[in-house]
Amino acid sequence: MKATFRDVKSDIMAKITSGEWEPGRLLPNEMDLAEIYGCARATVNRAMRELADEGVVERRRKAGTRVRMAPLRQARFSIPIVRVEIEEQNSTYRYALVSQEVAAAPQWLRARLQLAADCPVLSLTCMHYADGAPYQFEERWISLGLLPQAQEADFSEIGPNEWLVSTVPFSDAEIAFSATAATPDLADHLGCAQGAALFTVERSTWLKGEAITFVRQSFRPGHRMTSRY
Repeated sequence: MKATFRDVKSDIMAKITSGEWEPGRLLPNEMDLAEIYGCARATVNRAMRELADEGVVERRRKAGTRVRMAPLRQARFSIPIVRVEIEEQNSTYRYALVSQEVAAAPQWLRARLQLAADCPVLSLTCMHYADGAPYQFEERWISLGLLPQAQEADFSEIGPNEWLVSTVPFSDAEIAFSATAATPDLADHLGCAQGAALFTVERSTWLKGEAITFVRQSFRPGHRMTSRY
């Protein structure tokens, strides 16, 4: 199997963080890296662009790509545990599993996580409550190709968010924030009016190029997110 851009990015990052490729070092050019990793030059280019955007390497035309002498300071998001989030607000947390099933990954999810066509996923929907009021509706898909043990986990007792954080690390993540209108199903679960504005978070995580999970979290109207850097 050819290396993905996440494989290339992860390996280059490992070489930099381990000190094998020290600050100021000139990296091999894209053609050489493509040969090393057995992939297309475009794959290497995307990996290098992301590393440059994250302040890890510095790219200069005709001068090549070097490891930055001092990596740029970046805002980092840790994966929050919703139980802890609610309890830190001095509220009582309650969790409920709405549905759980093993299924073939739908086409949109395969494209998003770069899953093989025959990779099964565990599909879960859950509710999280604060002081008995709806707080978050969670729709999650877990790759059983990487985490077959998820099929045997008791998600009636522990939410997949908390189980994943305690079970597997991640090397790459993509996070998107948006405002969405409440569908009839979301309005029912979150106890709000249909069409109400909801704060939605979508997050995908990988471990060294292997997909872990995709989650869509919808919060009740009026939810605010704060981060400390």
